[in-house]
Amino acid sequence: MAETLSPCSPRGQCQPGMGANASSANMDTNASSSAAPALMGGSAWRGREPFSIFTVLVLTLLVLLTVATFLWNLLVLATILRVKAFHRVPHNLVASTAVSDALVAALVMPLSLVKELSAGRRWRLGRELCLVWVSFDVLCCTASIWNVTAIALDRYWSITRHLQYTLLTRRRISNVMIALTWVLSAAISLAPLFGWGETYSPEQERCQVSQDPSYTIVSTGGAFYLPLCVVLFVYWKIYKASKFHMGGRRRNAVVPLPEAAQVKEASHEPQMVFTARHAAITFQTDGETWREQKEKKAALMVGILIGVFVLCWIPFFITELISPLCSCNIPPVWKSIFLWLGYSNSFFNPLIYTAFNKNYNNAFKNLFVKQR
Repeated sequence: MAETLSPCSPRGQCQPGMGANASSANMDTNASSSAAPALMGGSAWRGREPFSIFTVLVLTLLVLLTVATFLWNLLVLATILRVKAFHRVPHNLVASTAVSDALVAALVMPLSLVKELSAGRRWRLGRELCLVWVSFDVLCCTASIWNVTAIALDRYWSITRHLQYTLLTRRRISNVMIALTWVLSAAISLAPLFGWGETYSPEQERCQVSQDPSYTIVSTGGAFYLPLCVVLFVYWKIYKASKFHMGGRRRNAVVPLPEAAQVKEASHEPQMVFTARHAAITFQTDGETWREQKEKKAALMVGILIGVFVLCWIPFFITELISPLCSCNIPPVWKSIFLWLGYSNSFFNPLIYTAFNKNYNNAFKNLFVKQR
């Protein structure tokens, strides 16, 4: 063992300075050999570094948002299917919206969450799953946006054309709008599969919507900016119609008579007095009619629905349109924030159009009572 550890020759003779050089060489070798695992262990530790408390809270919030979005839309669908009174317009539009929002929560948000958990937000699930995820992302989100537009259009026509917009006409138009919504959404989502841009980059492990400039303009225009113009125009017309009806009601109001109108019979006989109270001949009271209250409630619901829709989606679609055209480098964290803000619209939609309809609240209660 001494010979193996000694830098001298087998005869016991040492070269001058040889021991020091050999010792330093051995020390350098040992240091370098021990440094390599340390570096490897450091990088591995950095890859396995535990999440911060803030990151855990954010991930928990995203998981709860995904689960709540799916369950709430599923509850709306179950209620519409079980209650026969909901098997008509406009509940078919609500059902179509709930289907698209439930698909967002079931097929899109979980894979997006997996992407957020990966280091550097890289996609490591393969090309095929990337194409499926992106296609369903564009399909379901576009369908959700156009379903909101269809609900706004239905409310607009029911308020401004309530005589011509009969139940039969309403059913036909709503079915056409639902069909066009899903056909247009499918066309926009499936276009990259036929060569219009690329969604997956194996070198960079990146999976995203096609960044081809022409596809970006067409897809963002068809999925957001066109329905945005429609809903803003619709709400402006609803607001004008509501103001017009309120003004017309005030102009057509009948002035009440005095407290008592007395008619006297001129005769030598004792006078007979006939009294007519003003309430008997007043055609309209100062309070709002049932239809005006319904119109005001519908206008408020459409306004909140449109406002939440715009706030949730406009940051994402502005960055989605500008980024490929100007080659801007937007930080990934902001892209994730804007994307999940858009996903949250699928959570708010059922809350809004059920909060303004007492029939849904009663149906929810009856559904749970029967289940018990």
